[in-house]
Amino acid sequence: MQVLQILKNKGDDGVVTVMPGSSVGEVARVLSTRRIGAVIVSRDGKHVEGIVSERDIVRELGRLGAEALSLEVDAIMTRKTVGCARTDSTEAVMERMTEGRFRHMPVMEGDEMIGLISIGDVVAARLADLHMEKEALTGMIMGN
Repeated sequence: MQVLQILKNKGDDGVVTVMPGSSVGEVARVLSTRRIGAVIVSRDGKHVEGIVSERDIVRELGRLGAEALSLEVDAIMTRKTVGCARTDSTEAVMERMTEGRFRHMPVMEGDEMIGLISIGDVVAARLADLHMEKEALTGMIMGN
């Protein structure tokens, strides 16, 4: 399966973004309210300036305590993001996520973001692929 199919299955909720300069506390509220694990930092919703995850926030809370919530998101975001193309396979994306030890990846078309996928999205797509393969093999064995 390709990333394009994952995006189609997710629907069009759009990517949740926050503006540079937002406080870590504001970002934590967005993550909590939306029940998501990461947000993209972007001025226009298309150009990725960074990504902030729950893990980034917890790491800073552990280091600084409640003071971390008043930091600007720019101070803790990952600036060098790793993206994928909509034509990439789920296997390739899963490998990149595993190697980089991250769980969210912007889907890029040129220098513009067209979506965001999570490791959960990729695992669900891979499981769907495996289920279809199993059904096809079962059909072949049973003569259907």
